[in-house]
Amino acid sequence: MTAETTAKSGRINLQSNDGITIEVDRAVAERSILIKNLIDDLGVEAVTPQTPIPITNVNDSVLRKVLEWCEKHRADQPSAEEENDSRKKTTEIDEWDMKFMQVDQEMLFEIILAANYLDIKALLDVGCKTVANMIKGKSPDEIRKTFNITNDFTPEEEEQIRRENEWAEDR
Repeated sequence: MTAETTAKSGRINLQSNDGITIEVDRAVAERSILIKNLIDDLGVEAVTPQTPIPITNVNDSVLRKVLEWCEKHRADQPSAEEENDSRKKTTEIDEWDMKFMQVDQEMLFEIILAANYLDIKALLDVGCKTVANMIKGKSPDEIRKTFNITNDFTPEEEEQIRRENEWAEDR
């Protein structure tokens, strides 16, 4: 089988920023708009095992995790997900996705960054909803503790911010 027929038959190679090459179904990789556009622009013939597609901003472990999500959601219709405004306004997450996102904070944020870079809107949505659910109902101090954020406001600055944003408080 030639390199051209390999790519056309649905297998391509992606190379993480740490030099690891991962072979994946083209349909799975094309959940990423970035990868789909690269393949469309370069032409299938240019995507060969000898010349994998470089994914410069994502390391091997994160790329594998993202591809796992893409494999699970390979048959999803992206346009239907993006058009559903009511789904965007909730923080509900499907059970599989919720379990998928049960990773340490560093990996969670790396997945979000990778989803943004690779232009995978549905995965970015799930990642952001996961973070939103982690924040929901918590005080600023609890949020700082959850995400290990140092409070660099003086008490006066903090009080001023509270007054300016009083309208946003739940009552």
